[in-house]
Amino acid sequence: MPSNSVLEQKKAIVADLVEKIKKAQSGVLVQYQGITVDNDTKMRAAFRKAGVDYMVIKNTLIGRACDEVGYGAIKSQLNGMSAIAISYDDPVAPAKIAKEYADKVATFEIKGGFLDNAVVDANTVNALAEIPSKEVLIARFLGSIQGPIRGLAVGLQAIIDKANGGEAAAE
Repeated sequence: MPSNSVLEQKKAIVADLVEKIKKAQSGVLVQYQGITVDNDTKMRAAFRKAGVDYMVIKNTLIGRACDEVGYGAIKSQLNGMSAIAISYDDPVAPAKIAKEYADKVATFEIKGGFLDNAVVDANTVNALAEIPSKEVLIARFLGSIQGPIRGLAVGLQAIIDKANGGEAAAE
């Protein structure tokens, strides 16, 4: 039977994880087995740079924390060596970074996660990773609304030039 100090440590880990999950916009659960130290270091740096918390925690502790938050369905994804990446600002960031390393390392795989107060599967996380960044989406939107306005401006300028050209020829 575990000692009281070990139980208190585990309770503290679960309580901390519950608070992080409650504040999070999204989270991605991965199987980190087989990743090299070099790739792991680079991945952790990428997560930090994106403001994502990445933690390797026992499956039972992740499961208990998810139960408390209402993500009990995520327990079906908790097998093998698991790690969780949690984002508070950008819901796409953990999915993008995890997918980048899942594509590089054959044994590193995305298991699933949570988004918008719901548990999602690996396919949903992979689809989320394919979404362009917010800046790219804004640029595409502005480009799409700029085209018709530009066409109108060119058309109006052509009418003005034709009208001015016609007056010059009449004089």
